[in-house]
Amino acid sequence: MVAELERRGHDAIPVDLPAGDERAGWTEYADAVVEAIDARRGVTLVAQSLAGFTAPIVAERVPVDEIVLLNAMIPKPGETGGEWWTATGQGDAQSAYLRQIGIDPGVADDDDVLYFHDVPAAVKEETYGRGEPAQTMTPMGQRWPLEAWPDAPTRVFAGLDDRLFPLSFQRRIAQERLGLEIEELDGGHLLALSHPRELVDKLLG
Repeated sequence: MVAELERRGHDAIPVDLPAGDERAGWTEYADAVVEAIDARRGVTLVAQSLAGFTAPIVAERVPVDEIVLLNAMIPKPGETGGEWWTATGQGDAQSAYLRQIGIDPGVADDDDVLYFHDVPAAVKEETYGRGEPAQTMTPMGQRWPLEAWPDAPTRVFAGLDDRLFPLSFQRRIAQERLGLEIEELDGGHLLALSHPRELVDKLLG
């Protein structure tokens, strides 16, 4: 996705979060993004999955043109990362969708089934070759600190075949929590890996 954005003349900044640091939570994650933005303006924050908790905190601290939620978790004020899963009914939605497409929910802990089912083999091989990124449970116990969603234009992108956050689930959560409609894209949870060109088309469109 970075290469595709740069090919079209945009400055793309993938951010390394301190996700392996047991002391780091939402504040430290936001610190890392703010530092990466530096003095740039005209910024679009693309928040994948768990980053739905971080991006709005960043948007309260630095000017951004837009937040794009990409198969993302959408928090409520005071909600912890851990509470989100139960409060939204994610588990039931995931199990129902897997059954609908003929997959036993019991194999949902298989990354190939849940995340990489539509990622090209070469990309998956490269990703696996980097090793599994560390992710502590620290943010899962921390309450989301904002009192409301920031005053920044927000779009919600959802993969048509996201098996972790099924389309109907994302549609409901976006409407309930932000009053927004989703924008659909082909692909699963890892759209930046499986459909980078189509994702960039959508971003720039």
